[in-house]
Amino acid sequence: MTDLSASGPAWLNVVTDSLFVLGALHTRGGGPRPETTSGGTGSGGPHLSRRASRPRAHRGVFQSGMASSWTGERVRLRAIEPDDWTAFARFADDDARRGSRLDLPRSAESYRAWAKEQAVAECDADRFRLAVETAAGKELVGTIGSHRTGPRSGWFEFDVTIAAEHRGRGYATEALALLLRFMFAERRYHKCLAVIFAHNEASLALTRRLGFSEEGRLREHVFFAGRHHDLIMMGLLADEFARQHTISGP
Repeated sequence: MTDLSASGPAWLNVVTDSLFVLGALHTRGGGPRPETTSGGTGSGGPHLSRRASRPRAHRGVFQSGMASSWTGERVRLRAIEPDDWTAFARFADDDARRGSRLDLPRSAESYRAWAKEQAVAECDADRFRLAVETAAGKELVGTIGSHRTGPRSGWFEFDVTIAAEHRGRGYATEALALLLRFMFAERRYHKCLAVIFAHNEASLALTRRLGFSEEGRLREHVFFAGRHHDLIMMGLLADEFARQHTISGP
């Protein structure tokens, strides 16, 4: 699958070098660890906990309610269901054959367990994971999530993963725009952070299209495929997103 994060559920770790790498980097092998781990969703979208204090709201992004906020022209974001495990296993197997990173084989039961866990998990501190499916055919094509948050300062990190067979169709861009809209306009976050492999031109282009700016570089920070790789730090402020993507709903 196209992975925009070097974190997330275990099956995502198989493909972190494939195309996209966005969000916080925290690997199983001793890399930086997150302050938090990703949460889950209920049947109708993330069940979001309240915080005692939040950054100020940014009203420029999506003035209307949330009735259709999880659906775009190409994709819809929904809760992960237990039966999704078969698609996730197939995506990971396909990408493992294409990728240069070698991980241990995973059992079918591990995919079943992960999907079941995600289907019933509660959202904790605005950390959640959603399935990405096509809006027209309701075909599962990937996942997206907010997996690390800094509520006091108002920032969050995300990851989005699109299966190899569904890339190049704008699914990741639209899924990310939907997530940003929700986190900025409804959850009142101030900033989104992303970490991308320096050689990953597709992911860098995607974030730049949405208004992200380069904020720094971690030199030779990740090791795979026999060598170390640089990471690019990208950031997007809520006001920057609002200026480019102000949308009024029905």
